[in-house]
Amino acid sequence: MANIDKVLDELLDVSGATAAAVVDFNSGMMLGGKGSGVDLELAAGGNTQVVKSKLKTMEMLHLNDEIEDILITLTNQFHLIRPTSKLDGLFLYYVLDNAHANLALARRALKTAESKLVV
Repeated sequence: MANIDKVLDELLDVSGATAAAVVDFNSGMMLGGKGSGVDLELAAGGNTQVVKSKLKTMEMLHLNDEIEDILITLTNQFHLIRPTSKLDGLFLYYVLDNAHANLALARRALKTAESKLVV
């Protein structure tokens, strides 16, 4: 858990970040989460369905590709979902206040977090 906590702390240091979590999309369970403004346990389960749906659609379309990230733009927030490539079955979930966030920096922070994540 120490590595997960450190990665989440680094994500929350990015301007505009309000919450972050590491989620197992096979079970929908959150392995770690920090921040405020969203029920991370509920979001973990709901976004698990988003990831599974996208993977199923890609399979039906015979796309031989991988999801880099999924961006959900709300009126006041950005929600980023990044399946991990080296840790099969996990994804990073990231919530940002869109009035204070730089989306490019947030995506870069997620990529860096993924590379540092050890479970």
